[in-house]
Amino acid sequence: MNAHTTSDPSEAYIALGANLGDREATLMEALELLDQHPDIAVLRCSHLYETDPVGNVDQPMFLNMAAAVSTSLEPQGLLAEMQKIEKRLGRVRHIRWGPRTVDLDLLWVEGQKLNAPDLILPHPRMLERAFVLVPLADIVSEHEPSGLYTTVKTALEKLDGKEGIQLWRTCSWRSVSALSES
Repeated sequence: MNAHTTSDPSEAYIALGANLGDREATLMEALELLDQHPDIAVLRCSHLYETDPVGNVDQPMFLNMAAAVSTSLEPQGLLAEMQKIEKRLGRVRHIRWGPRTVDLDLLWVEGQKLNAPDLILPHPRMLERAFVLVPLADIVSEHEPSGLYTTVKTALEKLDGKEGIQLWRTCSWRSVSALSES
């Protein structure tokens, strides 16, 4: 076991977004790459939503979704793997809130609180962003012990700007359909 793994897996939530290239294919490939990692298993994914850009609004519409994963990686280790996937899928960081092939944000890891230079948990702006909350509400379990379900539902009810989000399609990632068939 290395410094980035723990003995017991944790459930983590990741926001995924893309607005360049084949957005849906890129998001599905990001899920595949996460799931192929020996210390990460994709458990559930949300529907895909087309959303208005935030911040720099002069750019193409985004596709956004969220995924629940089980991981034995520590949060920084999971973040490092997510950044490797972004780079592999062509992510470049030139303009803050600019267009991107893919964006993976670590939102929450089993109720852990962390304030490090490279990672803050829970994600400091997740409850302010409809493009994060709407997909997250699809996959957060009401039985999740930290109260995340209630926090997400309450934040979503109070949030303005939900009109900038349209259902694109249900998630077609392979593990989701395999689970529903059993």
